[in-house]
Amino acid sequence: MRQRVLTTRASLPGNGLARLASHADVVSRGPALAGGVSAILALGNDRVDAALLDAAGPSLRVVALASMGYDAVDQEAAAARGVVVTHTPGVLAETTADLTFALILMARRRLGAARDSLAAGQWDMFRMGDYLGLDVHGATLGLVGYGQIGKAVARRAHGFGMRLRHHDPYAPDDALSTSVDLPTLLAESDVVSLHVPLTPQTRHLIGAAELAAMKPTATLVSTSRGGVVDEDALLRALRDNVIHSAGLDVFEREPMGTELSPLVGEPNVVTLPHIGSATEATRAAMVDLAVDNILEVLAGRPARTPLPGSAASPGAPSLA
Repeated sequence: MRQRVLTTRASLPGNGLARLASHADVVSRGPALAGGVSAILALGNDRVDAALLDAAGPSLRVVALASMGYDAVDQEAAAARGVVVTHTPGVLAETTADLTFALILMARRRLGAARDSLAAGQWDMFRMGDYLGLDVHGATLGLVGYGQIGKAVARRAHGFGMRLRHHDPYAPDDALSTSVDLPTLLAESDVVSLHVPLTPQTRHLIGAAELAAMKPTATLVSTSRGGVVDEDALLRALRDNVIHSAGLDVFEREPMGTELSPLVGEPNVVTLPHIGSATEATRAAMVDLAVDNILEVLAGRPARTPLPGSAASPGAPSLA
């Protein structure tokens, strides 16, 4: 008898779902309708809690996220039920690093404001003082979290002649970047870029005190998780000129619909709708890896990329 797999989306990039359907009966319904399934294929923002795990029943063996982030998963509840949880590290690092650097350039050089001014028909004369931004080349970049994505950003920054600092207790100095404590990184960096998972330890890691410790000409960039930044504190810091600018691909509340964060539309903020991994090839690779994890577990083999500390992966999570 074929096993049943629930996917929280009826359509996903690439051919991963079709491949999964050749091995199992795929049920494409909302996450509340999970009964009697052996696996769940979910996205990073889908809430995987004890209620969903119980609704799936004792047949559930694996929850595979097509996402690197996993903060929406109740890992304790999954472990208590012997359910393996997997994610998709590696396949999205380079693509997300591209997006990170785009945000750095857009925020520092005020490219969004210049684009909007042109589109609004306001470019009526060449003035030396219009659209003035700050240099990226030769600036100091501080990376909070120096895992796969942080290191990919560092490689791009090296090409811009940037000085590199990073804060990550699991990552020593390397050929590109020097390890420093967080206060030193905040004080020395012209750009602070966040690359940490959202955990109880990293929630609101960047708040009012950390923003006040940054240079008034500094830019904050985040492609990690929205909850790493205290958004109210960031909004105040931007409006009070505590820092120069920000580039955000992630928010505490996602998706927003029409109830926009007040950070959206701020003149010195570039905002994007969580598209760090949004290329055709990368999103397809994420789905493929999630499907690979499901097929391995259902075949009685270890998952390829279980969460740190998951049922098939002993150990503690690190900054990534």
